[in-house]
Amino acid sequence: MRLATYNVEWFNALFDDRGRLLADNGPSARYKTTRAEQLGALGIVFTALDADAITIIEAPDTNGHRSTVTALENFARQFRLRARKALIGFPSDTEQEIACLYDPDRLTITHDPQGNASTSHGSTDAPRFDGTFRYDLDADMVHETIRFSKPPLEMAVTTSGGTALRLIGVHAKSKNPYGANGREAQLRLSIENRRKQLAQCLWLRQRVEGHLSAGDSLIVMGDFNDGPGIDEFEKLFGHSGVEIVLGTGEATRLYDPHAAMALQSRVSLAPTTARFYVAPQKRFLEALLDFIMVSPDLAARQPDWRIWHPFNDPAVMAVPDLREALLQASDHFPVTIDLPGLN
Repeated sequence: MRLATYNVEWFNALFDDRGRLLADNGPSARYKTTRAEQLGALGIVFTALDADAITIIEAPDTNGHRSTVTALENFARQFRLRARKALIGFPSDTEQEIACLYDPDRLTITHDPQGNASTSHGSTDAPRFDGTFRYDLDADMVHETIRFSKPPLEMAVTTSGGTALRLIGVHAKSKNPYGANGREAQLRLSIENRRKQLAQCLWLRQRVEGHLSAGDSLIVMGDFNDGPGIDEFEKLFGHSGVEIVLGTGEATRLYDPHAAMALQSRVSLAPTTARFYVAPQKRFLEALLDFIMVSPDLAARQPDWRIWHPFNDPAVMAVPDLREALLQASDHFPVTIDLPGLN
């Protein structure tokens, strides 16, 4: 079985309000890329992935006029993908949703949120992800209130052979100081955003521990906007959000080999999943932001993880059309996991 996570940059801009593909020469949100070009590139990438289920980060919007499910199912139909049925959880307040596109012949997937619905006051005990979490982030004996702008998508998965899995799709808070003017304001907002990102990861870790205590086979995947050793704020707070979600106890630790490599190699080589152009420096920078973490029972199956990086994966490099499509489709690259023995 192959599962994937893929952050598609401004997927929403490629559809009209009726969920129809805008395969024209109008500009997409990708630099110097038309909507037709980005859609064509995405069709190549999704076809090559050939995954049983893809957790899509920054999926098309759901609101009173637009439907994530309609847009994604039209996309799957256009490119004849076997992962052709779409699912969304709690809609976000942004134009970016977390969704899942999956093969209904291989999997049955339902949105199955856990935790209690919190009151307006919030809860310290892993409330439902559309609620409010309370946590003392700065040890001042006062609980801050935390919400997800993009609530994680919690899924109950059953394979055609009857195997049950829990899947959580994540898009954690960005730490970038958008809207801040001046160095001091940028630093202040960066620290505030880092605190919120860590609080979201603590909330998520509480949910992980609940599933592991129940003996669930668990997969947590998505864009954490974070990673071991990724910035100077990690020194201030002691850990990255990714480390918090992974956990520390032997029996309750999630596993992702790319995170493990980064943890073991703070100042040397580490894999990357995203590539951004930084205009002031006139260069591209890369980061490890996207992960697929699995529970110990699934790690024992010795799955195969893969980052579909156009320059670092020899199999991708050998297919020029796929290499160029990955560069044109998004500023993130897909990550897949092949789980043996799951039918």
